[in-house]
This record gives sequence, structure tokens and C-alpha cells, in this order.
Amino acid sequence: MYRRQFLHQAILGMVAAHPAARAAKRQAAKAAQKMPVMFIGHGSPMNAILDNDFTRHLAKLGRDLPRPRAILVVSAHWLVGQTLLSSSAMPQTLYDFGGFPQPLYKMRYPSPGDPVLAQKLAHELHEGKADIDEQRGLDHGAWTVLHHIYPQADIPVVQLSLNSQLYLREHLELANELQALRNEQVLILASGNIVHNLRLIDSTPGVSTYEWALAFDELIKHALLQHDLTQLLGEDRSKHSLWHMAHPTLEHYLPLLYAVGASTADDAIDFPFEGFHDASLSMRSVRFG
Repeated sequence: MYRRQFLHQAILGMVAAHPAARAAKRQAAKAAQKMPVMFIGHGSPMNAILDNDFTRHLAKLGRDLPRPRAILVVSAHWLVGQTLLSSSAMPQTLYDFGGFPQPLYKMRYPSPGDPVLAQKLAHELHEGKADIDEQRGLDHGAWTVLHHIYPQADIPVVQLSLNSQLYLREHLELANELQALRNEQVLILASGNIVHNLRLIDSTPGVSTYEWALAFDELIKHALLQHDLTQLLGEDRSKHSLWHMAHPTLEHYLPLLYAVGASTADDAIDFPFEGFHDASLSMRSVRFG
């Protein structure tokens, strides 16, 4: 009897040690891993070519995050009147800005796209009302960030537009539909800024951050930690004056709602980077899970 048990255990050990069995085990572990969700405060396009605390934190994220099979980016810089998915097989690098040094316009982020994923999401999202854009490239809210996180540009990237026809709560509800992607090794990366007032930027070295900017950034940080949708959706009228200062227009705030909506209640929340650029741009990043 003991001999039979010994032989049985020996055979099991041989099977487990087989390269195919080890590969299958690794694949199963990978499939079981839920990807985190990231919100990045991207700030100026110049961060693409700068070496600073913010860009070094992006590089560290690239080392710390599990490697995804694809990336879905929701950027402040694709605001249109409908829900669209970029489906180019080789998306172009878009220079959707002006007045910057020439080296910035020579940069490329030649990542592949993922037309199959784009088509799948267009069919599934927004009650099937989403559509695809075969020509859309990667705007600077996407590539200036990804350049530091995944500099090899070898992971497929799809962008999801911000639908200007939706209310804040509707953006959040649409983002809820993205949660399943996390179990399919898709990294959801939202790119905007928690405080974004270009009218009041001040690039003076050593300038102090505006008090209202600090207050709004702290308000949203607390709301994220407390899962306070009243604050996150701007439903507290007593804070509307802060909202108007922090966001004269809302396109840079909206991506945060996609990160919140794609997260789940059991996700740990932390802030890999906190700080301001130019007195009125919050560079806070948020990791869910």
C-alpha cells in the first residue's frame, strides 16, 4: 500500500514538473489576476521629455504594475459627441498641442492598436450605441504618459472617447461596464487632472499652489477614500465654487470617473504620486487595486 502511495506521489510530481504543466499553471495564475485601474494626472505635454519626480513615478509604475495584454485609455483630450473606440491597427502619435519645443514633435509612440478589442467594446458598451473610429490616433493624454510607463511601446492600446452628451453620473455608469476587462488582463488607464485651471497657471520657480486648488484636491482625495459619490459627482452645492475654480471645463476631471467606475468596492486605493505643477495643475495619480 505504501509503495502504491509512493508511486502515485512520484507520478504526480513528474507531471507537475513537466514544462507544459508549469506553463499551464502560470497561465492559470495570470488569468486569475485582476488588473488594477490607474488614474494619471498628466499635466503638460512637456512631461514626455522631462526627467522629474512625476515622470520617474511613471517609470516606477511600469516596473510595479502587472504587465497587461492590452491598455484601454480614457483621455481628457478625446471629447466628442458620442462614445467611440479607436480601432486603428497602428495608431498614429497625435500632436494635439501647439507652441512647444521642436523635440516634442519628433517623438513617436508606435504601439499597436487592438481592433478586435475595439470592436468588442463598441458592441458591448453603452447599450450597443458605441461606435469605432478607424483613424483615431493616440492623443497626448495617452502617449506622453505611456512613453514613461511602457517605453517599449509593445502593448496594444485602444482609446475610449469622452461622450460630451453624458451627465457625470452617466459617465460613471458607462465606466461600470468596463470592470470585466480587468479579468481579461486589460489595464484601464484614465488620464486627466483632478485640478486643471490653465487660465491661472503660474510657472514661476518655487510658486505656491493656490489654496483653492489644494482644497479641491484634498476634497477629491477624501471622497475617493470614503467612496463618497456625492462629492465625486459634484452634487454638494456648497462646494460648487471650488468646482468652478478647479475645473472651468470638466474634460480633465471626467477620466477620474472612469477609473472610479471601473473599480470595485474591494479595491485598495492609494496615491502613487501627489503634488502640483504650475500652481493650478494637480498631478495626483490614483491606483485602484
